[in-house]
Amino acid sequence: MVEIKTEQSIEAMRAAGRVVAHALAAARTAAAVGVELRELDRVARAVLDEAGAKSPFLGYHPSWAPTPFPAVVCASVNDAVVHGIPDGYRLGDGDLVSLDCGALLDGWAGDAAVSFTVGRARPEDTRLIATAEEALAAGIAAAVPGNRIGDIAHAVGRVSRAAGYGIPDGYGGHGIGRAMHEDPGVPNEGRRGRGMVLRAGMVLAIEPMLIASGSDDTYTARDGWTVRTLDTSRATHAEHSVAITESGPRILTVP
Repeated sequence: MVEIKTEQSIEAMRAAGRVVAHALAAARTAAAVGVELRELDRVARAVLDEAGAKSPFLGYHPSWAPTPFPAVVCASVNDAVVHGIPDGYRLGDGDLVSLDCGALLDGWAGDAAVSFTVGRARPEDTRLIATAEEALAAGIAAAVPGNRIGDIAHAVGRVSRAAGYGIPDGYGGHGIGRAMHEDPGVPNEGRRGRGMVLRAGMVLAIEPMLIASGSDDTYTARDGWTVRTLDTSRATHAEHSVAITESGPRILTVP
């Protein structure tokens, strides 16, 4: 079931989204060569705590996971696509990092992700990150009343495939509201004019994930969480929570 949010609910989600944006910005600022991933989680956790927000990630235990998620951010490095556990790994020069963070504030959720490089960036990583952001922007532009879920999926997939990148099988965006994951699912590839009709008041987390080699194949690492590319090529992830309104898409997870 898809809940149509009121203007007041969207404003509340905007507050949660702002906390997410600040947490991601703080963690990104803290990321440097030699810094442990768990330190990025500590920084993000402090932002949530200061805002009086809770983490929808911490303790999250879907049926497919062997253990609850132990952190407030997912920190995925290099060949990790999503769901990386922030541990004692120390960032190296040139690492590609994707951070995903959520917040629950006053009963409403926000969810966003950003990718960046640490130290000296490889040109191919810069292009990969820029394409993910372009695909996200295209998906957001398609999030208008009267369009369909397939229009968002097509927009994301068109940009990603045109650049020669892979799209991980089985992963995509989702509705968001009182919980982090709600209906409907938002694929990263699809056909125009297909799927659920978009209505004002729907809020979607749109999140392109790209694989540099052009492969779509991934596997889940032994920790039961981290999704890695099968061919060890690098991956990137970009995400915003977006409200569909009569005046156009409204990004909720910006500062």
